[in-house]
Amino acid sequence: MDTAISNAKPIRLIVVMGVSGCGKSTVGSGLARRLGWKFTDGDDLHSPQNVSRMESGLPLNDAMREPWLKAICRHSENRFQSNESLVVACSALKKSYRDILRTVSKPIRFLFLDGSPEIISKRLNAREGHYMPASLLNTQFADLESPAEEVDVISIDIENTISGLIEEAFSKVQDLVD
Repeated sequence: MDTAISNAKPIRLIVVMGVSGCGKSTVGSGLARRLGWKFTDGDDLHSPQNVSRMESGLPLNDAMREPWLKAICRHSENRFQSNESLVVACSALKKSYRDILRTVSKPIRFLFLDGSPEIISKRLNAREGHYMPASLLNTQFADLESPAEEVDVISIDIENTISGLIEEAFSKVQDLVD
């Protein structure tokens, strides 16, 4: 890990990122419980228009995602004003999206849940009650820009149990938080 990153102030925001169906919400909420932090599902901050578009099987473009990403930043800043730390589930598929999220005023880390299209497709097809159809998974993988070279991103392979993923995530961030 880069020494400038490891010596930075304790992080206050963890963005659990990856394509739809990788486990962002489940791992993010479990990690937040382990840390004693607040959890927000970024999907809840989408505009009704974005949700309707995805429900119709149409992917979002960059212009549609930008206000959503800025809403996540505003939400995070509001939590910081209340002296709260936060875990957010957000796809953050492109570096430009992650760069928008990096504009928050407190230190941030990304936790990338990395998995194969086959594994994630099985998970998406088994999921109920979510507006994101499995038919959009290919567009998610097409948009995904690997964060491998970004020093503030921690990658976790999703081939583990949910409890195993939460514990691995916790072990990788516990020394970075307040």
